Formats: sequence, structure tokens, C-alpha cells
Amino acid sequence: MRDQDLAGRIGRLKTRSGTIETPYIFPVIDPSLKEQFIKPSELMNMEFNAIITNAYLLKKHFPHVKNIHSHLNFNGVIMTDSGAYQILRYGKIDVSNKEIIEYQCFIGSDIGVILDIPTRFDVSKEEAYNSARETLNRAKEALSIISGEACRNTLWTLPIQGGIYLDVLSESAAKSVDLFYQGFSIFALGSPTTLLEQYLFDKVIDMIFTVRSKLPFAAPLHLFGAGHPLILPFAVALGVDLFDSASYILYAKDNRYITRRGTYRLEELDYAPCQCPICSKHSPKELLEMTKNERIRLLAMHNLYVIKEEINEIKQAIKEGRFWEYLEFKANAHPSTKKAFTTILKYVEYLYKHSPLSKPNARAVLILSEYSIFNPRIVHAKRKMLSEGIHSNKDVLIFLPYIFKEKYEVRDLIKSLTKEIDMNTQKIGVYLYYPVIGAVPWELRHVYPYSQFELSLDKLTENIVIDLAHHIFKIIMMSKNASIIYLVSSGEEWQEELYKKIVKLVENSGKRSSIKFLLFDKQ
Repeated sequence: MRDQDLAGRIGRLKTRSGTIETPYIFPVIDPSLKEQFIKPSELMNMEFNAIITNAYLLKKHFPHVKNIHSHLNFNGVIMTDSGAYQILRYGKIDVSNKEIIEYQCFIGSDIGVILDIPTRFDVSKEEAYNSARETLNRAKEALSIISGEACRNTLWTLPIQGGIYLDVLSESAAKSVDLFYQGFSIFALGSPTTLLEQYLFDKVIDMIFTVRSKLPFAAPLHLFGAGHPLILPFAVALGVDLFDSASYILYAKDNRYITRRGTYRLEELDYAPCQCPICSKHSPKELLEMTKNERIRLLAMHNLYVIKEEINEIKQAIKEGRFWEYLEFKANAHPSTKKAFTTILKYVEYLYKHSPLSKPNARAVLILSEYSIFNPRIVHAKRKMLSEGIHSNKDVLIFLPYIFKEKYEVRDLIKSLTKEIDMNTQKIGVYLYYPVIGAVPWELRHVYPYSQFELSLDKLTENIVIDLAHHIFKIIMMSKNASIIYLVSSGEEWQEELYKKIVKLVENSGKRSSIKFLLFDKQ
């Protein structure tokens, strides 16, 4: 693993035909076509060094193929699916699990997949359980085959089934772990395709977490059938490493133009909101005037460039430690991404567990919305400060608005605030409070992230004020019976509302503590 933020990571997957940097999406190649709209060799020039194709369709249409790399004229990494997608669409196929595994070994697949039984999202729980159980049985059957000499150079993928029935999915994932260590290299979450087609991202997020949380974190996870830029960052954030999709070509055939915030029909566009090599040379009108095949080809290339751009943006966010901010940004791109983001909020403790406590050359924290209160960098800082109990032995706690950080002589202010209190100033703890960031001990005001953040909020929501009130309340509860001085800047209604919430929390706790409310004219 080269870098990590949230549960997303940049890693390397080594195969006999090359190394894939994850997160990565495999463009799907239809092997039944004699002429491809985009040739595999062209994909390599577009910086896609790995593709996925269908071993079942290849066997059916070109039974005499002996080397898949030569047949597709592609010297990069080739992953082959087993035909499970055809089972999902048509119910059954005329090949056995054993046959298709041996065939993938014979043609030299770099990454292979057993013939799993997909779980449609609209089936009964009993049917979902049966598909999960049969997939596990086939994985057990595969072990004796993939351990053979002919298959040893192939990385094998273990699909996990169960559909939207999370208890079935969870049980299937747990049972897959023992099998994984006996001969598999990659886990995969199967059957989200129909959910993704209907933009039911919240259900897909639940499925991803259910599986990922049961698996060894170091093991790669593939999400079958996901390729739209809208879902990619949320899946990566939960620990998905690999994707595959034919959306780039299927959308192009339907004149659909992918962007990172949604999809347009080409006829709807007056201007191309993109400067990829295709859009920089051709306007939407010019694409519409082309022959059908040329339009499909160029539109498919555009769609791939956009998907690639999204993957690169995700990697950069991981490198900078700003993946949470990126999710906040993407949440507002589409109603489906808002659902995905709010669903991820159920699993923030999992994200905190895998988010690094610090990163070298960390960038300033960007406070973009009320959801910034869940930003791991902020949460880690708050929890660390509380766990260390910096001022738990103080007799007086003073809470000042953050404006005092630089603009005022705090020593003189403290002296004036405490002139009626007969005690040593060494027993006074001073905090600067600020929305989202929390209450910052005076001693840590120049420590990251308190020293490096940028706030861009149109208004302070109720949730932000409640979050800050609870943080200050926890600080108060850590002290014995400290006197509390709470300063409010005149004209700042949210600070007065915050004070009321803190007092109520203290009163409800039964803790004996005196709180003095003081109004300060910041002018």
C-alpha cells in the first residue's frame, strides 16, 4: 500500500503481465465482437494498462483461441469474468464451473473469476441465500483446480453473494475468508449492477460495508459492474480497490455523455463541459453530425477519459488527506450521491479506524458543510485532546470565541475575567471555541489541525451548534468542580444559543459546576 485516507488506499496489485495501481477500473471488452469501437491497444495508449473480458463469450464465439493476449492484441493485464453476468441476465449458461476455470487457465488470464451465481436484487431471501451458498460451494470446488500447475500464475477472484440481504451477505463474507487463504487473491462483491443502473447507491453502500468489514483489510476488493464517476469515490472510501464497467461504451451507444456530476444525452448539450482530447476537438453538435459508429467511438473515448479523471481525483484526495472533503463535495453532485454520503455516515467509526492519525505535509482542513463535524482529521484531534485530559486538573475553565486567538492580549483578558476569583492563574485552563473545530486548548492553538483550517459555511446549522456544545460539555465533565467562564461576542446569536445548550447539558448531568456568562463587545 502506497497511501491511505479513510478506508481508501492507493496500492499495487502485481500480476504476471504487469502491475495495476489501485484504485483502478477495468474497461470491459466484449470478446464476441470482431471489430471493437475502441481497440484494446488504444486503451493502453489512454493509460488503461488492464482490461476485463468475458471468458464464457470468448469460448463460445472463438473456441480455438489459445492465448487471450494475442487474440485481443493487448500486452497489459487481462482479467476474465466467468459468465456470471450472463447468468444474471438470462438465468443460465451452458458451461460448468470447472470448465470455465480450466479455460481461463488455458488462455492465460492474468486474473480469473470462478463461475459464481449472481443474486438479483429483487429475489426472495431464500433465493439470495441459495445463490450465496452455491457460490461458496463452487469456490470450494475451485480450490483443487486453481492449485494446479496450469493455474498457478493466475490471480483468482472469490465473489461474495447475498444481494441486498445484508445478513446473508455478511455470513457469506465471513465464510469466504477461510477459503480465500487457500488459493484466492482478490475478493469481489457481486450483483450490484441492477442497483447501480437504478442509482440506488445507498443500498450499494450498505452492501460494500457489510462485506468489507468482514474481510482482511489488506485483501483487495473488487466491485463488479460499477463504473460511473458518481459512485466511485464513495466505494473507494469504504475500501473498494477494483472496479469494472462497460458503461463507457453502453452509454455511448445510447448517445449518453458521462460527466463527473451526472450523465447527459448528447442532444441536450450546447457546450461540452470537458476538455478531454475528444471534447477539445469536437463540439456536441459536431459529434451528433458524425456517422453513428464514429460518434459511438469518440463518445466512448470521452466517457473513459472522464472515468479516468475521476479515479485520478480520488487518488489525489487520498494523497493530500482530503478524501473526506472530496466526499462532501461529491455529495452535492446528485441526489443519489447525497444518499450515498448520508449512508456512509452510519459507518464513520469504520472510517475513523482506518484513517491515518496524521500525514506528512498535511493540507489545511476545509470546512465545507455541517458534515465536516465528521471529518476524521477533526474527530481524531478532538478525541486525542479529550483522552489526554489537558486541563482536567484546573479549577477554572475559560471558553473564549476563536476571535481571541490572535487579535487580543489574552493574559490581560484572563486577569480581568478572574479578578474576583482568588486562585493561582496556573490552575486556569483556557479554550478557544469555534464551529466544527471544537474547543481548542490555548496551548494547542498553533498545532495542526487547529492552526490550519478554512471555513466556508453559509450558516451554522443546529447540528453544528449541538456538536460543539457536546464537545465543550465533555471538557467540563472531565474537570472536578471547576468554575466555568464562558465569553460571548456581542451580536453572535449562535454563541448565546451554544451557551444555553451547554448549561442544559451540565444541569441534566447532575454535575455541580458554576458557569458565568459574560458578554464581550468585539468592536
